Amino acid sequence: MNNFYWECKTQVNFGEGCVREFLPSYVEKFAKAGKNILIGYGGGSIKKNGAYDDVIAALKSLGYRPAEAADEEKPCADDKLIIEFSGIMSNPTVAKMLEGAELARKWDVGLVLAVGGGSTMDCCESIAVQASYDGDAWQDFWMDGKPMPHTPLPCGVVVTMPATGSEVNGCAVLTNEETKIKCDRWYSEFTPLFALMDPKYTLTMPIRQLKAGTFDILSHIMETYFSWPIEGNPADDISEALMKGLVRDFRAAMADPQNYEARSNIMWTGSLAENNVIKTGKSKDFQAHNIEHQLSAYTNCNHGEGLAVIHPVYYRHIYKDGLGKFMSFATNVWGLNRDDFDSDEQLALAGVEALADFIKEVGLPTSLRELGFGEEEKKLLPEIAKTCFISEGAYRQMTAEEILEIYEECW
Repeated sequence: MNNFYWECKTQVNFGEGCVREFLPSYVEKFAKAGKNILIGYGGGSIKKNGAYDDVIAALKSLGYRPAEAADEEKPCADDKLIIEFSGIMSNPTVAKMLEGAELARKWDVGLVLAVGGGSTMDCCESIAVQASYDGDAWQDFWMDGKPMPHTPLPCGVVVTMPATGSEVNGCAVLTNEETKIKCDRWYSEFTPLFALMDPKYTLTMPIRQLKAGTFDILSHIMETYFSWPIEGNPADDISEALMKGLVRDFRAAMADPQNYEARSNIMWTGSLAENNVIKTGKSKDFQAHNIEHQLSAYTNCNHGEGLAVIHPVYYRHIYKDGLGKFMSFATNVWGLNRDDFDSDEQLALAGVEALADFIKEVGLPTSLRELGFGEEEKKLLPEIAKTCFISEGAYRQMTAEEILEIYEECW
């Protein structure tokens, strides 16, 4: 097993009612005294699932109140204000992050609180970084990977849509619409200080979002699992158990979308997939993510659905390079029997096909055309392939030419 450093600094409370019960204590612990709180969210689903009401009630119990136009004209130093920042989109952009950072500076914010799914969390974590930084955070950190010389604003999250695991890690993804680059970057400083996870919020998620988010979780596990070392190790043992459980819970949630137990399991699996424990000693691939990120950057397609299209095709390209691990995937995750196959390669490929069959079973798209691509998007594929980042942790490094082949096979 490779050498590693492991850290998970996020404090988590999980379960129904946790926001009203625990948010006040986290605000008292982490918010900068005498400063306001910025709440970031997306298109308004948090006002339907109960999360917004729970957050506002918890903050009001501490004496905070929603900001009004009059507060901007005549601010009162004694007031504790709630600043709302809505409209955070899927695939959050650099422009949206900069808008939020400017708002945080303007209102003297001392805590950024994300209420939503992965896009909201990534955007708010980025706002916390940029709002307390005089330079260009996108260029310096996402593009250049420079050491972070400052302490970001405190940031916490209320999770309403499980998928990215952003609640427990230091990874944030942004899209630069001008340069057509979608880039993730990992800094310990990005990691939220606390996370509140109430599975009841997920019960109102549209089924399409549930499918896409749950597959994103499976993708995160596979991206780590299918990387060096191939030999058995504790991290991969955990990954196999998580994948088996997620397949079980995915099926249960499809059979009964109001199954609280299945939703709870999916939500926590999303965190376990990305709190770094399964990454200990692993090189990590994430080439499928890189391939999908650039599709999203150019077309704004759904991330989880794009991954569902790409993964089986990508794995058909590389399974021979990581044969032992793909064999374990086939037997330990999908329950295939080695004796039923004439060769190790046949067994390994059968595991990939079992994944492809499962994607069809749960109703996710299996081609770029099913994803909604037309002839205009097809013309962009050569250009998109050239812009993909190449993973150094993969079993075999891709080239732009082979990535284009993958796109074409996904068509």
